[in-house]
Amino acid sequence: MVNWFLGKNRHPNNHLQIGWKCAKLGTLIFPLFPALGAVGLVLAVGDTWRQKYTSIISKPLNWGLAILSIWLLITASLAFNPTEAFLGLGNFIPFFAVFAGLSTLIKTPAQLRQLAWILVIPSLAVTIMGFAQMVLGWTSPKLLSLVFGSTLVANGNPPGRMDSVFLYANILAAYLQIPLILGIGLWIERFQARRWSWHRFDYPLLFLSVVVIGNAIALVLTNSRNAWIIAVLACLAFALYLGWYWLVTAVTAAVGSVLWASFGPMLGRQWLRSIVPAYFWMRLSDQLYPDRPIATLRTTQWKFTWSMIQERPWLGWGLRNFTPLYQSQMEVWLGHPHNLPLMLTAETGIPGTL
Repeated sequence: MVNWFLGKNRHPNNHLQIGWKCAKLGTLIFPLFPALGAVGLVLAVGDTWRQKYTSIISKPLNWGLAILSIWLLITASLAFNPTEAFLGLGNFIPFFAVFAGLSTLIKTPAQLRQLAWILVIPSLAVTIMGFAQMVLGWTSPKLLSLVFGSTLVANGNPPGRMDSVFLYANILAAYLQIPLILGIGLWIERFQARRWSWHRFDYPLLFLSVVVIGNAIALVLTNSRNAWIIAVLACLAFALYLGWYWLVTAVTAAVGSVLWASFGPMLGRQWLRSIVPAYFWMRLSDQLYPDRPIATLRTTQWKFTWSMIQERPWLGWGLRNFTPLYQSQMEVWLGHPHNLPLMLTAETGIPGTL
């Protein structure tokens, strides 16, 4: 049973075996218990750096990350609010070190396949708890959040949008894209390699089928437009790779119908709106929440971010400085402008973004 999901457990380099085990265990439990999962990942990265320090610092890509780290330190020192900017460095520089370590630890396709399974497996529990919070009103004790770093709120956050243990619906959506896409890939691989037999039931294929369907439904319930788009593009990529042009045609027609119902001219739009579920076209056209304040609209946030870029194009305003600047101008708190390239350019300057 274990081999179905994890394959061979040994690392190609025996000296990195302990770090590899820590990485797998940390990745497995991280979605549900991030505090405990982070311990395993830190141990894995630390062990890899200890043994492969010379190899890590000799890679040109890691030189680039080091130069970028220096640039971020410079922009933080000259930021509008240096305190916020230096706090923002914690979202970047430590993860550069993690990337450098894990890219050295993970070297073979077999390892990537194991990690794909490990990322897919806990997503089933995540989606089950998400459905429970939406349907049954499940709520986790506060102690669970304090100790393990995860929490469950009845009816989701924002209300009506599934967030499971991820505090906010968009964060869950960003997470679900990973096991959903990996799950589809593993399902296709398993299905193509399967030997049909009446005497042997393929439990891993059944498991993957349940996970993919559950993740897809949960992704819809997060109500995240960006996540929907990425998931559709991933499905198109799989279909093109496999030569399933009938599926490409079907998905393109479905997406075109939804887009026409959302943004198309009057000709045909009303008819399509009677066919396409309102949940989709109203969300895409922003009619699902018609009375939103102007300050919460994406277009307003992007215009403000663009004005920040125009005022300080080279060094930016500093990481995490969008929030206090936007709040002082609009009297609304927002953690980010919902556009990564614009945010990075406004906060770290054009050179940092490039």
